[in-house]
Amino acid sequence: MTKPQPVRGTQDIIGEDARRHHHVVETARRVAGLYGAAEWATPVFELTSVFARNLGETSDVVTKEMYTFEDRSGESVTLRPEGTAGVCRALVSNGLTQTLPQKIFYQGPMFRYERPQKGRYRQFHQIGLEIIGAAEPLADAEAIACGQQILDELGVGASITLHINTLGDRDSRDAYRTALVDYLSRYESELSDESKVRLVKNPLRILDTKDANDIRLLADAPLIYDHLNPASAAFYDGLKAALSAFGIAFVENPRIVRGFDYYNHTAFEFVSTALGAQGTVLGGGRYDQLVEQMGGPPTPGVGWAAGIERLAMLLAATPATPRPVAVIPMGEAEQTAAIEILATLRRAGIAAEAAYRGNLKKRLERANRINARAAVLIGADELARGAVTLKTLDDGAQRELPRAELLAALG
Repeated sequence: MTKPQPVRGTQDIIGEDARRHHHVVETARRVAGLYGAAEWATPVFELTSVFARNLGETSDVVTKEMYTFEDRSGESVTLRPEGTAGVCRALVSNGLTQTLPQKIFYQGPMFRYERPQKGRYRQFHQIGLEIIGAAEPLADAEAIACGQQILDELGVGASITLHINTLGDRDSRDAYRTALVDYLSRYESELSDESKVRLVKNPLRILDTKDANDIRLLADAPLIYDHLNPASAAFYDGLKAALSAFGIAFVENPRIVRGFDYYNHTAFEFVSTALGAQGTVLGGGRYDQLVEQMGGPPTPGVGWAAGIERLAMLLAATPATPRPVAVIPMGEAEQTAAIEILATLRRAGIAAEAAYRGNLKKRLERANRINARAAVLIGADELARGAVTLKTLDDGAQRELPRAELLAALG
């Protein structure tokens, strides 16, 4: 019989992969807490309109990648392809637009139907941060600073470069869109098929092209910086000043537009050279219209998301698990005492493992296999005296001590 396999583009997260995944999440959760973020968990599927209407009708995710289906009642639902739209929906649904700003951390699985490749799966996992209700560029800089600190504390920040750009406000973006269309229309016949479609529906997305000839044509294209109105220019200057005050280095990259239509003003990406073509490990930007599009009041916001799988791949080493203590009764008569010691150790926060079967030699061999730091041996004599033998497995040293002193001895 053929062994069952996971669906293409999915994976089992087990062993070292699970430890790396957990380390990324726990590090991000802790650092986000330092910035005042509370953790939210939203459903893994939403009404399709939450994504189709708000991510952009011409975005790749909406047109090609969403897992959309009808449930048994005929309602169109979609497995979430990203986290921001669901967080904004939750803000509106739970009446939280009156208690702003809100800083939110989230983590969990996302779903996109695309070609699986290094660090990218059809079910993948993200951490994310949103700051909703703050219109100042300091909020953008804080969000970026949180992302930078997470990368640094994971030990991967030194090999990653922050790229920033501005998309301006609506007026600036409209002026730039006109200038970009005027320029690209001269070369329409030379554009890739995808960029020809974008030229009509969403010209700024051409800046994100991966086609080599499109990139060549964009070399002399107008830049957004030349079309910013005073308010947008001041916002961008404020962002750069705040990043400098935080001590965060950055590169200005006029080609960053991100993949969704809801962005305005700030767009940014943290880019690694260690993952080949898929180098962006954390990215985001400002979205001042998204909450309003969800049916809430006009509410500014800024945030980012990062792929856990990609960050886990960048870790220099797999985080170690706590070394347990093995509790080994010599016979059936000592089993109850062993169970009591296991419970005491675990309640005190000490990882402890039971040796289920086998003679003393086999049980000690298993203790070494699980990298136990010590073994607690309980024989008939120790049981009668209310004592245990504590064996340190790294050096083999052992000593008898009263059971009441075991916790102190194990630290």
